[in-house]
Amino acid sequence: MSDVNGASTPKVGFVSLGCPKALTDSELILTQLSAEGYETSKTFAGADLVIVNTCGFIDDAVKESLDTIGEALAENGKVIVTGCLGAKQAADGANLVQQIHPKVLAVTGPHATQEVMDAVHQHLPKPHDPFMDLVPAAGIKLTPKHYAYLKISEGCNHRCSFCIIPSMRGDLVSRPVGDVLKEAKALFEGGLKELLVVSQDTSAYGVDVKYRTGFFDGKPVKTRMLDLVRELGELAKPYGAWVRLHYVYPYPHVDELIPLMNEGLVLPYLDVPFQHSHPDVLKRMKRPASGEKNLERLLRWREACPELVVRSTFIAGFPGETEEEFQHLLDFVREAGIDRAGCFAYSPVEGASANALPGQLPDALREERRARFMAVAEAVSVQRLQRRVGQTLQVLIDSAPALGRKGGVGRSFADAPEIDGTVRLLPPEKASKQLKVGEFTRARVVAAEGHDLIAQPI
Repeated sequence: MSDVNGASTPKVGFVSLGCPKALTDSELILTQLSAEGYETSKTFAGADLVIVNTCGFIDDAVKESLDTIGEALAENGKVIVTGCLGAKQAADGANLVQQIHPKVLAVTGPHATQEVMDAVHQHLPKPHDPFMDLVPAAGIKLTPKHYAYLKISEGCNHRCSFCIIPSMRGDLVSRPVGDVLKEAKALFEGGLKELLVVSQDTSAYGVDVKYRTGFFDGKPVKTRMLDLVRELGELAKPYGAWVRLHYVYPYPHVDELIPLMNEGLVLPYLDVPFQHSHPDVLKRMKRPASGEKNLERLLRWREACPELVVRSTFIAGFPGETEEEFQHLLDFVREAGIDRAGCFAYSPVEGASANALPGQLPDALREERRARFMAVAEAVSVQRLQRRVGQTLQVLIDSAPALGRKGGVGRSFADAPEIDGTVRLLPPEKASKQLKVGEFTRARVVAAEGHDLIAQPI
């Protein structure tokens, strides 16, 4: 059979082994194959590739699955393995299926419809769809082509007293790690230069699913922040692209990310929503993690990765905040050397439990403290920016008027789009050099001005 263009319709052979739970997985995969225009073949020899949904519960089931894979390889040669046996490890820790049948195209575990379809698409491209093929693989984006946001989870398990997000978006729901990595891969393949990881609580990724193992490109990956970030960094590496982390709560396991930053796999940049520093205020805010240890943890991070840049947000004038507690916050910003800081004067939000706290401060005092905070934060930021003068930085160009010969505006690793400073680029010294939006250039910092740097492309 052929499609409307005369091309042969791709055929997939399918074997489903094991229990009814495996059968429902098979139904999902077959439904998706049919929806995308694939046909099924009743024989191995008559198929373009074969999918074997395996069972790994008892020895007889393992033997049956391995024998079926071997038969499919002998008669067809192109085999994708999924199901419970796909998640099983041999005694030496290697994947059991790949150890016994190294010629299989891909191996996934159970409940992995999308990972199976990814493997099918890779080895047997789907038929042309005149409607869906008009949509880019990465979907429709509202950001410039060279950077995009990647949401890894929705909702939040915390009940901060000033926040109502959980009542609107519910508890934490982590996206399947395979789906997240598939989206990231499509973005990088589409020319993306900077991926910004976002969620309500990036550090909690996978908590809701107990860090279960997912699959991407046929290999197991835990649904856990460290594993996800490492995989994102590896995906970005061939493209020379950046990975930037936002909304990272300062839990102890974040320490594991710092070596990845120090070795350059992901940007040495953390957006950490501290909100305050004084333990009593943090308790009234019902903030997670041990707030009194934040300074100690931050200093350890900087020791392990000297280039680390930290941005954060804070609230001034929270109910019950004393002048002493506010001074504690100012001292924290100075000692921690917060590179980029934003501050909000506390404002009641309908439905937030903080509205009922005693010690509500006058609006004028809240605003006065916000202004004082920002003055200190700016002084710290400017001081830290001065250290960049004389350095040569990689700059991602966001705008370049007049064909880039008159300079442009970009960002270094220390600057997230729209919320941090910029690097103002002078006209290139060589008349032939042209700055192009969405590309990187090397530039020597010649001055710091406010929250921005001025640099000369080289």
